[in-house]
Amino acid sequence: MKVFQIPVGPMQNFAYLVVDEESREAMAVDSGWETDPIVRLAADGKMRVKYVCATHGHYDHVKTMGKLAAELGAVTVAFEGSAANPKVTVSDTDTLKLGGNDVVVMHTPGHTEDSVCYYDGSNLLTGDTLFVDAWGRTDLPGGSPGKMFASLHDVIMVLPETTVVYPGHDYGEVPSRTLGEESRKNPALLARTLQEFERLIEG
Repeated sequence: MKVFQIPVGPMQNFAYLVVDEESREAMAVDSGWETDPIVRLAADGKMRVKYVCATHGHYDHVKTMGKLAAELGAVTVAFEGSAANPKVTVSDTDTLKLGGNDVVVMHTPGHTEDSVCYYDGSNLLTGDTLFVDAWGRTDLPGGSPGKMFASLHDVIMVLPETTVVYPGHDYGEVPSRTLGEESRKNPALLARTLQEFERLIEG
């Protein structure tokens, strides 16, 4: 599977195309502010985009979700109960098929209740759950420090260290990084207890 990272909009967002290189089946993740760069890249790569997926329902990630799906002939996908109002809803551990590959939906609440990551066995698209050098806010509606700590430590940190983390925003010193390196540098992943994490949030 190949991941294309696409900067979009005024808030340092990343949109993504994940493609099975053999079948050219693909999924778009977090269309964000604009569709043109995503549509052009999909066309140039001769991709058949099946899904336009949301990592969560915040407007800077889903503003153009329906428009992009219409332009690509794809269906919209988000976690059950999401404000993104997708055509297809998914639950924790559900899979999306791209060619012979499965992309697993991992429910990671904490930033929002509908937050998910998408994992293809090598790459993890984390939305606003985990950034390079940072983590998602927990003080917005639906946020929870306790759920964020559990998502980071009990869901994400159990994946192989070689997993490449692709975040929803370009907030770090590099646009992506392996989970192993992130676990040694990111303060949220270095926090060993919820109390440590809460102190980190309070700053």
